[in-house]
Amino acid sequence: MSEPAKPNPTTASSAPLTTPVNLGAVWRPLRGPFQRWPQLTDLTLAVLSLLMTLIMWSSRSGRELLRLEHFTDVAAVLLVFSASVALLWRRSHPWQVHALAMLATVTIYFATPVHGVVALAVSLYSLGRYEARRTASLLGVLAAVLFILLDRAVINPLTAGGTMTAVLAACIWYVGRRLRFRAEYLRLLEERAHHLEREQHAEAERAVVAERSRIAREMHDVVAHQLSLMTVQAGAARTIARTDPQAAMQAMAAVEEAGRRALTEMRQLLSVLRPQHASVELVPQPGVHDLPALIEQVNNVGPQVTFRCDDSLAELPARLDLTLYRLVQEALTNVVKHAGQNVQVSVAIESHKNSLRVTVRDNGQGPSRSSTSGHGLIGMRERVELLGGTFVATATETGGFEVSATLPRTSGDNNA
Repeated sequence: MSEPAKPNPTTASSAPLTTPVNLGAVWRPLRGPFQRWPQLTDLTLAVLSLLMTLIMWSSRSGRELLRLEHFTDVAAVLLVFSASVALLWRRSHPWQVHALAMLATVTIYFATPVHGVVALAVSLYSLGRYEARRTASLLGVLAAVLFILLDRAVINPLTAGGTMTAVLAACIWYVGRRLRFRAEYLRLLEERAHHLEREQHAEAERAVVAERSRIAREMHDVVAHQLSLMTVQAGAARTIARTDPQAAMQAMAAVEEAGRRALTEMRQLLSVLRPQHASVELVPQPGVHDLPALIEQVNNVGPQVTFRCDDSLAELPARLDLTLYRLVQEALTNVVKHAGQNVQVSVAIESHKNSLRVTVRDNGQGPSRSSTSGHGLIGMRERVELLGGTFVATATETGGFEVSATLPRTSGDNNA
């Protein structure tokens, strides 16, 4: 068989740095054979425990050797067999397995001339490794240590070997307990890594949704405004084409200019969806300084717009500057579409100490009840709320319509 292809170091180093990494795999410990095949491991431990116990019993003197001639000898073999087979459930029922091993050890100790059950050592380790309840785990190891001390200090004379046996039993349990704490720590780290990975994906999805909403609002403002102007100017050109061809040509030139502006702004918005290596000609976003040109464009269509703005708005945060422009643009678009003919419109931007207030008021007839509701007012309200401001759109007492918004001055810096 051919060897697998080795990775190219040059290719690996040239991979993009933004490649997502599976954070959960960082904290995953190495899996040995005991974790890869737990059932086979438990079966092997059960068989070895039974064989080692029988070998240990048979190595004693002849008077202690089990010959299976009496009921107690058969019962002892059955008990050690049961304690060894119970090791198959040492992971799911650690304290029950340890209790059975303790019962077999104590019964064999007092009823037969042989001593010692290897399954008890395995059950001590399993008690520390897999028992979640601290009290049950401590009681189990204390019972085993007390039994050993009772045997070595009370029933028989205390020796160094007996003391070492008790210490060894406690150490076996302690090793299992420490490994349990380590496994729990690694599990918590892995869960935290998975949680952080999910949070990163959720944050990325929220950013995509927010950017999609922003592009939708910008597209609506650009398309709705320019198409409204183009529709009104094209209708006027069609009306006066026979009687005043020169004026009709001027109106169609204005339609062409509005279309070019719409295409330019749409290209600017859609450039964020293009690959990074694509060459895009960037132009500044519109702002308050572009409002006079916008108002002149609307005046050419029909409504008479007066504009008033404080001189202290020369330098505004980019986000706030763009929002003011879009609010006025969308409000004037609604005037062109719904207010009717011979409409007087006033646009005012007032500067206060910590806020800005923009107001667009007209004396037209307002939108008809039969007209379908669009997304203009909704988009304006979303823009204002994103910057922490307040938005109001209502009919005036004289029959017109008024749109007003109050924006905090510091919102542009925080949200840009």
